Amino acid sequence: MPKTHVTRSKIINAPIETVYKAVVEMDKWAAWSPWLIMEPEAKVNVTPDNQSYSWAGKRVGEGNMKITSAEPNTSVRYDLNFLTPFKSYAAVGMDLKPSGDGTEVTWTLDSKLPFFMFWMKNMMQTFIGMDYERGLNLLKDYAEDGKVHSTLNFIGEHDYSGCEYVGIERKGSIDDMPSHMGADFERLGAWAAENGLDTAKMFSIYHKFDLMKGTCHYTAAVPVTDKGVSCPADFVCGEQAPTRLYTLEHVGPYSHLGNGWSTMHNLIRSKEIKPIKKYHPFETYANSPSDTAPNDLITRINFAVS
Repeated sequence: MPKTHVTRSKIINAPIETVYKAVVEMDKWAAWSPWLIMEPEAKVNVTPDNQSYSWAGKRVGEGNMKITSAEPNTSVRYDLNFLTPFKSYAAVGMDLKPSGDGTEVTWTLDSKLPFFMFWMKNMMQTFIGMDYERGLNLLKDYAEDGKVHSTLNFIGEHDYSGCEYVGIERKGSIDDMPSHMGADFERLGAWAAENGLDTAKMFSIYHKFDLMKGTCHYTAAVPVTDKGVSCPADFVCGEQAPTRLYTLEHVGPYSHLGNGWSTMHNLIRSKEIKPIKKYHPFETYANSPSDTAPNDLITRINFAVS
């Protein structure tokens, strides 16, 4: 059976005692879990001794996790059992060590895939690694501030009238996306303002993510009503067709947007929504980082659905 190994680390600016408490007390996990945030209505049961918990939901599946050993302020080991969507077992660890005035947390997982899923090994390690990164970001919030700064509001289905747009199209590394997108929107916004367009309605179209290669293809766009507007030669023109959308709203820093995108893909996997694949998903922004605190940023993720 193919073995899988995942490890991710994060520096948290909180005392090691605070971080340890957040990972050793099982009733704290629900506050920062990268999976439970996707399904607030999932059933969670913590045992009276606070040494294990179980969960059951449509998106997050069913399973349980139990502490097998703990060394105060140093490490915790867990047995993790998934019951659905398929049965599997994993050995999970949390290792803590001082880092300046804070704590370095290393989260590990060792498991084996069913033999018939050998071809999914690299993909599973990538997806679990992304979940761990989201979880460590949430744990950082929780340990530093006592709460996470990522909230999901399930707006649901509604009609979308579509639009014509002008934009800047780019292909590149996912790691470089934040800086590239910031520069693209700055340039696009300046051009839009010069041409009397509503910069508050700018949006991002995501044509393709390749998580295995770490690449992304997107367009930073602004709606236009005047087809005769003149734009730079390296800009692109396009159209968003009218359709039915499912919208999920994220409130919090852009660094937490992965929680929203992971949730949308889980909604698809659990067959709660049926996407129209020929229409690419897009983000809209209810406010701007130029005049809004990061924790108050509102981003809406939109998928065309049938």
